[in-house]
Amino acid sequence: MISRRNIRVKVMQTLYALETMEQSSIKPGTATRLLNEKLDQTCQIFTYLLYSVTQVAQYAEIDAAARASKHLPSAEDLQVNTKIAGNEFLYQIINDKGFQVNLEQWKMRHLAEEELIRKMYNLLVATDTYKAYIADDQRSKAGEKEILEFIYKEILAKSELFQQHLEDTFLHWGDDADMMNILLSNYFNKPHLFNFMQLISKEKLDYAKELLLTVIDKKEYCLELIKPKLQNWDPERIAAVDMLLMEMGVCEFLYFPTIPTKVTINEYIDLAKAYSTPQSGQFINGILDNILKDLEKEQLVKKQDRPKK
Repeated sequence: MISRRNIRVKVMQTLYALETMEQSSIKPGTATRLLNEKLDQTCQIFTYLLYSVTQVAQYAEIDAAARASKHLPSAEDLQVNTKIAGNEFLYQIINDKGFQVNLEQWKMRHLAEEELIRKMYNLLVATDTYKAYIADDQRSKAGEKEILEFIYKEILAKSELFQQHLEDTFLHWGDDADMMNILLSNYFNKPHLFNFMQLISKEKLDYAKELLLTVIDKKEYCLELIKPKLQNWDPERIAAVDMLLMEMGVCEFLYFPTIPTKVTINEYIDLAKAYSTPQSGQFINGILDNILKDLEKEQLVKKQDRPKK
């Protein structure tokens, strides 16, 4: 569910954090602890986004109760349609034990702001899509799912107010935003495939830890391969992120036999463009390509097909 690109970003962030720490403060296990914290945040954001969808939907009942309790409620106040609060797909989400465990474990409920949820709900009820939904007396599995997906895609994802809330709440929200759009879309399409207790598969978790620890362990050797290719570049003046990405790329060439070299180069070019300087993509492409040619000439790159499950 979580992509390898997202995993690479978390490993890169962990390596960068380690380089900026006082060496005396780095103890055995510090690296994997930091990585786990970053991976956990991805799971937290996914859980929180779904929780926000459920909160907006369930706000219909809060709104109906508040309007009915007015001193002089109007006919409209007394006829608020609460169909969405009984949405069958909604209850499938909130009754998922793993979802509930995540909410409790990470105290997600305390992050939600009622005033923000109210504003998101008001945006929802003003849409033609919502009006068509409540106007239909029938319920269908497709319709129940589609209105909740609409809340995420058209209300929450497009609200500057809600996006700001996410930035304020989650330190690396920007790194996970694109991934969340994919994850939420996949969830709405095939919710039965999602295990909230293991949003990151064991295979990818193992890959993340192995990549992190390999880069740390093989750092000196990687630098021996990288520095001769820098030519007129001063290694001390090259962006720290560029150096980390190149080290990660070299490690994938040498120690991750099931990852094709072309995939590795393309992935790190994309990450350099996204997280470093405008010239970093082209720079890293040239360096990694040159290193790869040397490694292949010495027959040090051993690749194999990924075993079929």
